[in-house]
Amino acid sequence: MTRWRRGRTVPGAFPAPSRALPTNAPPRTRVPHAMTPPTTTAPSPAAAPSLTGPSTPTSSHPGRRRRTALQRWRTLLPGILMGGPAVAVFLAMFVIPMILAAVLSFTDWNGYSLNFSFVGWENYLKAFRSPRSTQAAVFTGVIAVVGTILCNAVGLAIAALISGPGRSNTILRTIFFYPYVISALIIGFLWSAMLSPTGAVNGLLGTLGLPALPFLTDPTFAKASVIFTIVWSHFGFNMILFLAGIKSVPAEYYEAATVDGASRWQQFRSITLPLIAPVFTVNLVLTLVGLLKAYDVVLSLTDGGPAGSTQTIVYQILKDSFANSALGFGAAQSMILLIVTAVVGLAVTLVRRRAEQKATD
Repeated sequence: MTRWRRGRTVPGAFPAPSRALPTNAPPRTRVPHAMTPPTTTAPSPAAAPSLTGPSTPTSSHPGRRRRTALQRWRTLLPGILMGGPAVAVFLAMFVIPMILAAVLSFTDWNGYSLNFSFVGWENYLKAFRSPRSTQAAVFTGVIAVVGTILCNAVGLAIAALISGPGRSNTILRTIFFYPYVISALIIGFLWSAMLSPTGAVNGLLGTLGLPALPFLTDPTFAKASVIFTIVWSHFGFNMILFLAGIKSVPAEYYEAATVDGASRWQQFRSITLPLIAPVFTVNLVLTLVGLLKAYDVVLSLTDGGPAGSTQTIVYQILKDSFANSALGFGAAQSMILLIVTAVVGLAVTLVRRRAEQKATD
């Protein structure tokens, strides 16, 4: 045998195969494996022109439309069933009464008889000219401004102090939030019993040898007592919102500030306050709008006295509407209060948003 190595024959290996093509063989052409012969597609029957004129829609098209409409209804039906009751309650409890109040504000209806006449803008002019309405509006503004500042200041301070972990902080949060859960009427009656001339506070002052104070009989003391009671019963709500905002601040920021040598006050001023700016906006708007409608505490604490010095707008509206049988005049005052509340709430929201943008930039 011959071996084949590098094109030559070696004894003991098989003979080397010849690679040369025969001289009379036709040349070979390579065909790629991916190449496929071209295919021609016949035109579909729908694309062929019709010799009998334009084709009419098939019977399946109306069925498709019905199925599409049913699918849309099935998609919308859960939302309608879920949101329908809420929309109905909103219309029945807010929109329709507001429209009726707007209509009644232009009448002299007393709330009982079926005979009334339209008086135009007379009720609105009377509301701006009445000394009682002006006095009630001024005191309502004082409650709203002073109460909003104190509720947010006290709520933020207490939230910053008890924001840390621990069982004692949890107990303190419950204690401070508890007055907000109690009805405002009950709170007014409790403080009325304690601040009366023969109440617990004056009794304690007498025990200490101090003179009794006219908390509910002097106009100035009565106004201060109303504002104090409102702030005492409402600051727990602001505290809870501020606590939620402080808890949402990442702890890494405080750790980095501690490493840089920042004090607790510097961390609170430079980290906490800018990051909880949206909570400030929510607290300001909710508290301001809520205090503009203050009524329950005034009714149970002072009943608008002494000499009408602690009457608020809502108290005056209810008194004129039912006690004085002037429902048209009361409706006009309620529409003025609605417009003022909406304008004030929108203005505070816009101002706070600009402040938030400056704080984050």
